[in-house]
Amino acid sequence: MAEVSLATLVAGLRSGEWLASFPTDTVPALAARCDRGELIFTAKQRQPDKPLILMAATAEQLWPYVQGTARDWSHWKNICDRHWPGPLTVVLPAGKLPSGLNPQDTGTVGLRVPDWPLARCILQQTGPLATTSVNRSGQPPLLDVGAIAQVFPQVLTLGASAWRSPEGPTQPSTVIAWQRGRWQVLRQGAIALGDIELEAF
Repeated sequence: MAEVSLATLVAGLRSGEWLASFPTDTVPALAARCDRGELIFTAKQRQPDKPLILMAATAEQLWPYVQGTARDWSHWKNICDRHWPGPLTVVLPAGKLPSGLNPQDTGTVGLRVPDWPLARCILQQTGPLATTSVNRSGQPPLLDVGAIAQVFPQVLTLGASAWRSPEGPTQPSTVIAWQRGRWQVLRQGAIALGDIELEAF
């Protein structure tokens, strides 16, 4: 697919007919409308036991997709207020989710608000998107628009000038999950969260 304008990329995502890729504060995202997650699974040859992440411009756009007690909400909002926007993905008990986001219905959902202006600009116009890293399943993330276009020619991308400089961070987000009333680190990434901080909430 040829590089497109920002307006065309947003329109393609909102239509539900297209995948798109754009830079974030960690590795680039592969994104689809939140109810068209099956497009990502097909393109990446991804197994259905690996749910997608809901990414949004603000936390307020994501809270409708989770459910918990008042105590749970206090813990969740405290840590998200500290680290969003930023390279932190939180896995929380799911409310009603868009179809195709979590094919095996694990009862959880991963959420993230990126700290990257272009990503949030796109997300403000599309609403929450189903996202993951840009790569074939099991392969390293693709980090530049040329490699993405070569491997995923069907994916909408912006021109190279819109992408981050090569010296930008390339680590994936840190992933933590709320399990039995406390945080568990599932993947250590761009944010180092120690036991003290996790216990403090």
